[in-house]
Amino acid sequence: MIIVTGGAGFIGSNIVKELNNRGRTDILIVDNLGNSDKYKNLIGLHFVDYIHKENFFSDLKFYCNGNVEAIFHEGACSDTMEYDVNYMIRNNYETSKTLLKFCNSHMIPFIYASSASTYADGRNGFTEGDKCEGALNPYAFSKLIFDRYVRRFISHTKSKIIGLRYFNVYGPQEAHKGKMASIFYQLYNQIKETGSAKLFKGTGGYDDGEQRRDFIYVKDVVKVNLWALDNNIPNGVYNCGTGQAHTYNEAAQAVIDALGTGKIEYRDFPEGLKGKYQNFTQADTNQLFKAGYKGGFTDFNQAVKEYCELLDKNCGYYFY
Repeated sequence: MIIVTGGAGFIGSNIVKELNNRGRTDILIVDNLGNSDKYKNLIGLHFVDYIHKENFFSDLKFYCNGNVEAIFHEGACSDTMEYDVNYMIRNNYETSKTLLKFCNSHMIPFIYASSASTYADGRNGFTEGDKCEGALNPYAFSKLIFDRYVRRFISHTKSKIIGLRYFNVYGPQEAHKGKMASIFYQLYNQIKETGSAKLFKGTGGYDDGEQRRDFIYVKDVVKVNLWALDNNIPNGVYNCGTGQAHTYNEAAQAVIDALGTGKIEYRDFPEGLKGKYQNFTQADTNQLFKAGYKGGFTDFNQAVKEYCELLDKNCGYYFY
């Protein structure tokens, strides 16, 4: 059996889908569906059971009864505007430690989601390690301290423990994220509703819409996760990005080209985001490639076109 925490979420449900494509249905999904539309991500997926996260973490031994092949830990609060630090620590850090220790004691491969937010404003680069790291919000802080805990932990373990620092992920199954969904989801809906893609005016030395991000298609993120499971690679925390940054202007134009309509407009940069916003991200992929990853990444414009087609067809869901 394979366990996917956050399995009803954006990246988790994409992992489940690819496992299904491999013929795997012996999957346990752990999540908190709450009042959101996350349940729609599970329509059409095949798994043996769904468990609320509180029930799962309260009795790990019951659910992990010796038949677990691996755990993909995707569950977390990813809201960068959540400022209850105690909540973030309990939800993202403490539960991750509990699961890590359990996996280690039972020799279960543990592959978990980290974040490029751990590089703060990026002024020191995007290479894995203390010299480049920081945090602009509680979410980033919760991810950073767990990564550092993992680094200390793996120095005395033989279990597989792999952290993947996701850069700006976009693609199917993210509709439930609302305001936290990718820029591509936001731009698609803006153009459909108003005819215009609305980008931020220049800030931090960048011209209008010229802030740059390392956008990575969710299918490529899944590919890296399963590569980490399938291969004997060194334990550690790896960047999961393409290594190539695109401007928001390029992102908007890719959506406009995919839809065949639309224009770009610029709006004032929000006061509440000043000092808390990454104007530039670009993964250093050297460590990932050194470990043997050769799966490549989907062409940027091709990925955006494919995603927009699915948004047209199924509102961004695989099954609808």
